Amino acid sequence: MRFSEMRGATMRRSKTMKRLKHSISVAAAFFVVTPGLASDLTGQASVIDGDTIEIHRTRIRIHGIDAPESSQLCRGADSNLYRCGQRAAIALADFIARRPVECVDIDQRTFNRVVAICTVEGVDIADWLVRNGLAVDWPKYSRGGYAEAQAEAQKQERGIWRGTFVEPWRYRKCDRSGGRVEECSDLN
Repeated sequence: MRFSEMRGATMRRSKTMKRLKHSISVAAAFFVVTPGLASDLTGQASVIDGDTIEIHRTRIRIHGIDAPESSQLCRGADSNLYRCGQRAAIALADFIARRPVECVDIDQRTFNRVVAICTVEGVDIADWLVRNGLAVDWPKYSRGGYAEAQAEAQKQERGIWRGTFVEPWRYRKCDRSGGRVEECSDLN
């Protein structure tokens, strides 16, 4: 074998070894880091409210949206008050239907809860909630990520868009300042 052939073979072997080492290190990192997160944030979910679930005793706030509070009231198309927060939670539980939920922690925390993007069989839960008028896009956090879904829900008058409601963040502010449920639900 000539020197140039030996050198070429050595260089190819060296590149192959570098790729192999890189692949092994990536795979090792995946298997070392991911299982801990995956086992904690994937599984059977319990619905706490319209935008919060619990998996393996970990509270998870669904990123980028805000659903009406459990005690919050909204007005339907008939102008009657109904518990829109409770309706959102029930609809979310029905949607999940005991299927596994997968959540990706986006490394934020609110009130001792993980903030995550969650899916059921590949469907983004936040998008589903907003698109069905059960929650609203929260641009402060989503940067408008669910604005299109909200526009569709609004146009089709789905869920809370059939009547009137107070944004959940405004409802909470009123509630924290001592307002009654009826007053806080009807700030207009």
